[in-house]
Amino acid sequence: MKFHWFAEVTYDDLPADFPAAGQGAWVDSPIGLADPRRVGENYRMFLRLMQQADRDGFDGLAVNEHHQTPFAMTPSPNLLAAGLAGTTEKAAILVIGDSLALYNPPTRVAEELAYLDCLSDGRVIAGFVFGTPMDSAFAYARPPSELRERFHEARELVLRAWREPEPFAFNGRYTQLRYVNLWPRPVQARPPIWVPGSGSVETWELVTRENYCYGHLSFSGLRAAKPVVDNYWNYVAENGGDLNPHRMAFTQLICVADSDAEAERKYADAVRYFQRVKDPATRFATPPGYTSPDSLRGMLARTTTPQAAEDRRRATAGEMSFWEYDEKGYIIAGTPDRVAQRVRELATELRVGQLIACLHMGDLAEETAAENTHLFGTRVIPQLRDLWADQPDHWTPPASHRDVPASVQPTTRAGAATLVGGD
Repeated sequence: MKFHWFAEVTYDDLPADFPAAGQGAWVDSPIGLADPRRVGENYRMFLRLMQQADRDGFDGLAVNEHHQTPFAMTPSPNLLAAGLAGTTEKAAILVIGDSLALYNPPTRVAEELAYLDCLSDGRVIAGFVFGTPMDSAFAYARPPSELRERFHEARELVLRAWREPEPFAFNGRYTQLRYVNLWPRPVQARPPIWVPGSGSVETWELVTRENYCYGHLSFSGLRAAKPVVDNYWNYVAENGGDLNPHRMAFTQLICVADSDAEAERKYADAVRYFQRVKDPATRFATPPGYTSPDSLRGMLARTTTPQAAEDRRRATAGEMSFWEYDEKGYIIAGTPDRVAQRVRELATELRVGQLIACLHMGDLAEETAAENTHLFGTRVIPQLRDLWADQPDHWTPPASHRDVPASVQPTTRAGAATLVGGD
């Protein structure tokens, strides 16, 4: 099993009454709340934490793209990745990802990812994302009904730019280029490709057909994610896809400490801060045309039970106790042994081979996040290396693969039909 360090780069000095009722934390949050120098301190902290994660044995360092929000101040993941590619030694540079439909021309993505792959000596994972409604439809004014078509045209152009040995012309609906002749090219013939999603059947079709890694980037934990992930694996099985767990990634907030009591003391406030500022206002979350009718029907059937809706409301409002967040899967918290056992249960139940562990959340102090990173890297990861060890991993760069002790024996086989989608 592989483990990637990730956190939303959240501004850590928002007032206690933010966001105002009904406003959310995206698109139109008052910019006067941000001190640019403090923003810079936040960025430098995240670079230090990811550099530490590389030293502590993590397999990847994940960065993402969002716009106009204090919840995730990462307008260009490639800039953050550039700060890591030349200052880390082993971990993959997981760009998850570039919002392809927002780039004009998309060759900019091809060039920058190639640059990162050269700088890191072949450690880039290319994540391609459709972009949240807040990012794409509102911050960047892309018509929602065009997003998928723009995404696929851009994806075709990026992959062809990496592959073609000679200059070529590209004449798409949204991009026309007389000369495409990429300098530089990636070290890898083609970096591994990941595509995250939240349950869209169109994304399932893409990743199954192309054998990409699918990332379910949920912050709601095992209970809320299981219906989506089970249906995804069923879709893969029914359509003859690859059932290797390494092509499934999952995000999870993790809070490790030397005792359960210490975990609550150190992380409870930061977990509530994270939950309070992560959501958009409803008016920005569901623009017409962003989600297809088929996907919308599936999402509604899987996720809108009264209990799930009430859990989400209470989590966002900070009405849950620390251990209720843990019980319902929003976080995994406690001692290294407890966390390792809970992660093992999550990975086997959801068939996850790539865990995107969120070791910083909200306004957590750097010292605590550094301790969290070290405990997870040195005392949790070694307990879980046996998971899926009998399955090849084609979705992370070979240059990032760490040596696994010969004594590690696989304990969970991916080929068992009884594990597919919970059937």
